[in-house]
Amino acid sequence: MIAPFTKMHGCGNDFVVMDERQGSLGLSPARASAIADRHTGVGCDQFIVLEPATTHGVDVFMRIRNPDGSEAGACGNATRCVVALLAAETGQSVFTVETISGKLPARVLGDGRVEVDMGAVRLGWQEIPLAAEADTLHLDLATNQVRDPAAASMGNPHATFFVDDVEALDIPAIGPGLEHAAIFPEKANIGFAQVLAPDRIRLRVWERAAGLTLACGSGACATIVNAARRGLTGRRATIIADGGELEMVWREDGHVLMTGPAVTSFRGMLDLTALPE
Repeated sequence: MIAPFTKMHGCGNDFVVMDERQGSLGLSPARASAIADRHTGVGCDQFIVLEPATTHGVDVFMRIRNPDGSEAGACGNATRCVVALLAAETGQSVFTVETISGKLPARVLGDGRVEVDMGAVRLGWQEIPLAAEADTLHLDLATNQVRDPAAASMGNPHATFFVDDVEALDIPAIGPGLEHAAIFPEKANIGFAQVLAPDRIRLRVWERAAGLTLACGSGACATIVNAARRGLTGRRATIIADGGELEMVWREDGHVLMTGPAVTSFRGMLDLTALPE
């Protein structure tokens, strides 16, 4: 079976998007992993499948898979990319995307950027989840380079370490151990944030099952929330990732708004019969 795909990115966080709204393509976890492989496949941080909406008022269901084939609950950068595809397809500007973690309202702005309501942040230890009751504003977790993160969930677990110089960290060395720390029963995305000003934060994220990526939308959401909770910033800030900038707002109702670009890199065709089932 030959099927089309679209390669997209949001601030360098890249995705392969395929469409199953008209019928199944057999995009199993094994096939998703094969397509995501940067050496033998197309290559991406996450593999995205568009599926038919099953809920009233929803435009599309977005399934998110990590490079190892495991399923992720939320991805803000991917949501913006999917909304950009829907806008090009329909000519509309307002959409609702559903994931396994909930519904994400979004709109295309006049400058072409996409704003996504990433939903309400979850701050309880059981919601993140943690393995045991703990203060989510100050976790007892440390390495020889970082310590004392704050935790939050945006439909997936995040821990944010605030540091003096994010560029000085050897993130590939410390990221895997923190991702798999015993306090995170479902593993966690690990953010390393340097507050540059009350409204500017430099951020790098070690994503669970994906590694160090050029940007992480849900990680940016967790960072603005955790920074504001600690009094390091206000509730509005620009997050500077390796691949670009995201505008973040933590509203008073608990919802986090994220605004940023969505770019199509290229399109192609895949012979799915050549991939593992």
